[in-house]
Amino acid sequence: MKTWLRKLINGRAILILTVIIPTVMAVLYYGLIASDVYISESRFVVRSPQRQAQSGLGALLQGTGFSRSQDDTYSVHDYVLSRDALTELDQQLGIRNAYASRDVDFINRFPGLDWDDSFEALHRYYRKHVEIDYDTVSSITTLKVRAYTATDSNKINDLLLKMGERLVNNLNDRSRQDLIKTAENEVQLAEEKIKVAAVGLSSFRNSQSIVDPDRQSALQLQGVAKLQEERIAIEAQLAQIIKVSPNNPQISSLRSRLDSVRKAIGAETSKVVGSASSLTSKSASFERLALDKMFAEKQLAAAMVSLETSRSEALRKQLYLERLVQPNLPDKSVEPRRIRSIFTVFIFGLIAWGVISLLVASIREHVD
Repeated sequence: MKTWLRKLINGRAILILTVIIPTVMAVLYYGLIASDVYISESRFVVRSPQRQAQSGLGALLQGTGFSRSQDDTYSVHDYVLSRDALTELDQQLGIRNAYASRDVDFINRFPGLDWDDSFEALHRYYRKHVEIDYDTVSSITTLKVRAYTATDSNKINDLLLKMGERLVNNLNDRSRQDLIKTAENEVQLAEEKIKVAAVGLSSFRNSQSIVDPDRQSALQLQGVAKLQEERIAIEAQLAQIIKVSPNNPQISSLRSRLDSVRKAIGAETSKVVGSASSLTSKSASFERLALDKMFAEKQLAAAMVSLETSRSEALRKQLYLERLVQPNLPDKSVEPRRIRSIFTVFIFGLIAWGVISLLVASIREHVD
């Protein structure tokens, strides 16, 4: 038992297991097996002429009449990393075959060591090879695509940008259509209201034989006023004749004429007020119908202005995906960083060797 413990806690064996073997394996893997990784990088910004810009690049864009559009930028980010984007990439570029190529080493090759070649596994693999870095200050998005050939990384990056541009255009179209459609619906509703109001007003005029109660009342009152003047004149003349010549034969005719004028005044006055068929009693219904028509006309005018404004706003509020840096075609692999990776394995091996050596020393003291 003690012999076995001594072999186990032999410092040289621990050094071989924790440092030498892992380092040799790292040298073999990174030096002979690991595939070259090519990174294609591009930069873009999603901007809108409507929203206010901030500092940095945002201030520059504001000076040119444009500003950043943060919410829509996140929409593009989410789409680039989505399953829909992966499906289109696979259909157009055969991304599954590119990452599953025999030229890729067995560790980095899809599906890798777990042998899961489902679409969900491919999506997880894809998200490890497509990276989005967003700078909230400048609103610049950096898109990095890792692939095992320079051409593949460049093509994937370029197609992702085209898909992002298409998404932004679709957002523009939908926003424009919704904005204009809402305004057109308001115009149509206002037109229907004004038609109903016009028909109601016309029906009232036809049924009541009235064009405008207020104007007609004014004309009737003018006639009443003239009759009142005539009545006053007759009464004055009659009073004078009675005073001068009580037996004058004109008195009876003047009294008859006065009675006729008074009846005419009563009849004309009743047409304006005092009866169910008077102009005043019909005025309330007419005013309501006239107000409905007036409001409908104003609503239609406002809706027409809103429609024109909406059309202008639909053009002015467009989003733009502006490429600041085109996807590059890498002429040299960037990853894996072979020397650094080997050195990292060596350093961690030394740390592990030191920790295990301390533990073994403690065990040895306890056994002894």
